[in-house]
Formats: sequence, C-alpha cells, structure tokens
Amino acid sequence: MSESPFKKFGEWLAAAEGSEPNDPNAMTAATVGADGRPAARVVLLKRWDERGFVFFSHLPSRKGREMAGNPQVALLFHWKSLQRQVRIEGVVAQVSDAEADDYFATRPRQSQIGAWASAQSQPLPSREVFEARIEQAEARFAGVAVTRPDYWSGWRLAPDYFEFWQGVDFRLHDRLVFTKAAEGWETGRLFP
Repeated sequence: MSESPFKKFGEWLAAAEGSEPNDPNAMTAATVGADGRPAARVVLLKRWDERGFVFFSHLPSRKGREMAGNPQVALLFHWKSLQRQVRIEGVVAQVSDAEADDYFATRPRQSQIGAWASAQSQPLPSREVFEARIEQAEARFAGVAVTRPDYWSGWRLAPDYFEFWQGVDFRLHDRLVFTKAAEGWETGRLFP
C-alpha cells in the first residue's frame, strides 16, 4: 500500500493550473456504446475529491446514453507543458439533483441558457435553428433565474485505477499505477 492517488492527482493538477495556458481541468472522457464502439470527447472536470471526479452535461447526449448503458468510463488528462498525463478508470454514477442544481447555479447565465437551447448530440438542421432556440430560452427566463433542465446533470467517476505518466527524454518515460484494493491502493510501475 502506498500514498493516495488523489493526493498525487491534486499535486499534478495544481502544477498544471500554474503552467497550462488553457483549461488545465480539460480531460478526455471515453465511453462505449451498446454496439461496442468506443467514443471519446473532451469535457471539463468541475469537482473532485476521494469520492470521484465530476463532470456535467446533457443526459440524452451520446455520452449520457452510453454511460447509462455501460458505466465503465475512462478519463485522460494530458498536460503537454509538463509532459504529464493521468489516466483514470472506473464506474460512473449520476450525481444527485441537489449537486447538479448547485453546480448549475454557478455557471454563467449564457451557459445556462445554452443548456436549455441545445439538444446535445442530436442532428441540427442549421445554425439558425440553434440561435432561434437560444432566443426562445432567453425569452422564457427574461428577468428571472435560469433553472436547471431536468435532462442536464452530472456524473461522478469512482476510480479503481490511476496511471501517472511522466515524460522523460528519449521516451524513457515513468509510469506509476494505483489499483484499488480491498483496503487502500496497490501501486506498481509499467515499462514505458
């Protein structure tokens, strides 16, 4: 047993926040559809603690549908300026309505409006259709707070695997892994 991977992640994220020019909390989320086809996209980590890593989006989006059918998800942080990446794997579960409401209230108003206007991952006939939906949502919430749509929420990935990859010259990289055990975490190293 060794140190907590959460402590190491916190240290690496703090370093990235000091060096990455944009979105050090950006991570690739990989899911698998019912047909076995993988899909990956970049999302933003919004909260994390030892319970897991939280991101938000539309429930009926492709990722939402895929996570509902197969909760096994992989996350990948890549911080090029530090020559570092962190892989995290585990199972996702939807956050509570209270947690989703709490985060939604912190978003910029235009992002809140966008959540109402977007049918994320669905075909869009034209940009004008989306702009008209934005106008409708703005009119609906004129002069009042924008509430969270019931189809917009978040997921928490409860990790069971971490890999911390540090780039080293000549591709002699350092790879440290943490695997969830009955009590705590087992650690090991992988060849580059």
